[in-house]
Amino acid sequence: METVTVNSLLSSYIPVLVMGLVAVGVSAALVFLSFVLGPRRPSPQKDAPYECGMTPIGSARERFPIKFYLVAMLFIIFDIETVFLYPWAATYRGSAGNGMMLFNLAEMATFIVILFVGYIYVWKRGAFEWE
Repeated sequence: METVTVNSLLSSYIPVLVMGLVAVGVSAALVFLSFVLGPRRPSPQKDAPYECGMTPIGSARERFPIKFYLVAMLFIIFDIETVFLYPWAATYRGSAGNGMMLFNLAEMATFIVILFVGYIYVWKRGAFEWE
C-alpha cells in the first residue's frame, strides 16, 4: 500500500491556488488600471441618480419602510429551501436502489414541515400584512 503524505495531498491543489491567485491578480490590476487611466470629468448631470430615463423625483436617500426589508429577508430565507429541494429531487429516484427511499422521503417531509411551521408563524405574526 502506498503511503500518502500531507504534502502529496496538498500538492494536487497547487493549480487551483495558482488559478485563484491569477484571477485575483488580474481583477485587482483591471480595477487599479481603470481607476488610474479612467477619465474624471464630474458634472451635476453625472452625479444625479438615474431613474430609468425619467427625471428624478425627490431624494435618492429616502428611507424605505421596514416592511420592504422584512419581505426581502423572508424571501431569501424561504427561497433557500429551493437550494435544498432541487438536489434532493434529483437524487430521490436514485435512492430506490439502495433502500434509502423511505428515509429520504421522511427526511424531506420533516424539512418541509419545519418550513411550513415557520411560514405559518410568520403569517400569524402579520409579516405579510400591509397597513
